[in-house]
Amino acid sequence: MEIPASAGDRGGKKKENKLAWWQLSLIGVGCIIGTGYFLGSGIGIKMAGTSILVSFILAAIGTLIVSDALMKMAAKDPQKGSFRSYAKKAFGKWAGFSSGWVYWFSEMLITGSQLTALSILSRFWFPNVPLWIFASGYAILGILVVVIGTKGFERAQNIFAIIKVAAILMFIVLAVAVLFGLFGGSSKDFNVPNKMNEFFPNGMMGLWSSLIYGFYAFGGIEIMGIMTPRLRKKEDARKSGAYMLFILTAIYLISMVLATGLVSIDKFSSEESPFVSALQKYNIDFFPHFFNGAIIIAGFSTMAASLFAVTSMVVTLSEDGDAPKLFSKKGWLKVPPYALGLTICGIIASIILSFLMPDSVYEYITTGAGLMLLYNWMFILASFPKIIEATGFDHLKRFIGMGLILLAVSGTVIEDSSRPGFFVSVLFVVLVLIVLMVMHFKNKT
Repeated sequence: MEIPASAGDRGGKKKENKLAWWQLSLIGVGCIIGTGYFLGSGIGIKMAGTSILVSFILAAIGTLIVSDALMKMAAKDPQKGSFRSYAKKAFGKWAGFSSGWVYWFSEMLITGSQLTALSILSRFWFPNVPLWIFASGYAILGILVVVIGTKGFERAQNIFAIIKVAAILMFIVLAVAVLFGLFGGSSKDFNVPNKMNEFFPNGMMGLWSSLIYGFYAFGGIEIMGIMTPRLRKKEDARKSGAYMLFILTAIYLISMVLATGLVSIDKFSSEESPFVSALQKYNIDFFPHFFNGAIIIAGFSTMAASLFAVTSMVVTLSEDGDAPKLFSKKGWLKVPPYALGLTICGIIASIILSFLMPDSVYEYITTGAGLMLLYNWMFILASFPKIIEATGFDHLKRFIGMGLILLAVSGTVIEDSSRPGFFVSVLFVVLVLIVLMVMHFKNKT
C-alpha cells in the first residue's frame, strides 16, 4: 500500500526504510499464527487423532510450494497487488478481477468470525459484557493499525509474532516439565500410539477431512507477497518465506506431538484450545489465563493483517480499473479514505452477520471463506509459469502443490460438518464471476 509523503517530507524526498529478510519472516509469523492454529487445530485433532501430524506436514509442503512460487514472482516483479497482479498478467483482466475480489470477500467474512471469536474469548474474564461491545472495540483497534500505515503495521506484527511464538514455546516448556514430574505430572502420562488404528483412529477418511485444518494453520502467506516490495533485497524474498515456514512447521509439529500425547483424543473440542485441554488436569492455574490472552493476541493480529491486506487490495483494484477510482483517491490519512471506508463497511456487515445468523450457518460461511483463500493459492500456482521461466522441477512442484490443495478442498466434501462450507465457497465464486460477466457485457455495449 502506498503511503503518501508527510507534509515535512514533501520538500525533499526522505529515504524509505526497507525490510531485511528476517523482518519479513517475522511479519509472516505474526500474520499467520492465529485462531486457525490455536483453536481450529482442535477440530482437526478430533477428526484425525495423532495423524493430524501428517496433515500438518502435508499442509506445510503445500504451503512451501505456494510460498516459493509467490516469492519467486515477487523477487522478479514486485507488485503491490501481489498474487492478484500476477493472475492478471498471466491470464488477463478477468483473472485479476476474480482473484482480487474473491480474496476481499473471503477476508472480510473471516474477519467477522475472528471478531466473534475474540469477543467470546474476552468474556472468559468479563462474562457480563455484551459481545457486540468487544467486537466493536477490536474492530476499532484493527482499523487503527491500518490507519497508522505500513511502518506501524510492521512494528505491531513484529511484537505480536514474538508474543505468539513465546506462548507456544511456553506450552512446550510446561508440557516437557510435566513429563519430568513437575505440576503433578509424569513421563507415564505421555501416550505413544503403538498400532495403526491408534495413530489413525478414524482411518484415512479422518486424515483426509482434517487436511483443511492443517492448511488453515498456514493461511496468511498472501500478506508476505503484498509486503515483498518493501524488502531491502528483492532476491531475499524466497529465503524469507522459507525460514518463516521452517519456524512455523517446527513449533507446530513439536507442540502438536506434546498436545496429542498428553491427553486422549476425545478430550479435544472446537470450544477450547487443544493446548489448554492438554494441560488442564495439571496444577498450572495461570496457564488458561495466559493462553487465552495469547489466543486473543493471535486472533487480533491475523485480523489486523487481513484488514491491512484487503484495504491495500482495494486500492490496487481501483488503480487497475477493477474497482471504482474513488477507492484509490488519497486524502489526509496514510491510507486512501474511501478504501478504508469500504473496509469499515465490510467489518460492520460481518459483525452483524456473525451475530444475526445461527452459529452453524455462519460457521459454513467462514469455512467457505477459508476455502476461497485456497482457490487463490491455485491461482498463484497457475500464474507462476506465465511469469517465471519454469523448470521441469518447478512444474513438478506446482502439480504436487495443486494436488495437495485439491486434496484439502475435497476433504471438506466428505465431512458432514465441512460440506456446507464448500458449497458456500462455490456460491461466492459464482457471484464474483456473475459480476465479471455483467461488467464484460456492459463494456461491450
